[in-house]
Amino acid sequence: MSYLTVEKKANIFKEFGGSEKNTGSIEAQIALLTERITSISAHLKNNKKDFSTNRGLMKMVGQRKRLLSYLSKTNLSGYRALIEKLGIRK
Repeated sequence: MSYLTVEKKANIFKEFGGSEKNTGSIEAQIALLTERITSISAHLKNNKKDFSTNRGLMKMVGQRKRLLSYLSKTNLSGYRALIEKLGIRK
């Protein structure tokens, strides 16, 4: 399981949040959750019976869904650009 290093997090915050210090922006939080979700999904493909990690994954997916819902209500164009950039929805 590859964890997010400090450099990876800073790069995500810089790319999606505008700067490395802007960790609270909705776009940066969604991008970080997406990165963690893809990492944990790869882990679960090899470890099918890891139920506690599966529960954590479901919690992260729910959190990302709530953040995406908020973003779509407040900034629809930003929402569309973000899902296009992350490749979340089809």
